Amino acid sequence: MALEEVVDEHFIGRYRALLDAEDAAFDELEHAYEDGDREHFLADLRDWERSVERRHAFLSRHGIALDSVGAVT
Repeated sequence: MALEEVVDEHFIGRYRALLDAEDAAFDELEHAYEDGDREHFLADLRDWERSVERRHAFLSRHGIALDSVGAVT
């Protein structure tokens, strides 16, 4: 299926929400790092990794493959 057949308003809205969640998780990770709070850093790192995994899974469900650096293939 061509990429332009997959992308519509619903897709863009959901993808934007996933990106926002990933951005928020990264902000928390960054704050924990800057504060030197290892316990919170590790928890925030897991949260950020899960948000990245959710975004990749969403793309995969829509037939959009990513390479090892996250570029669309």
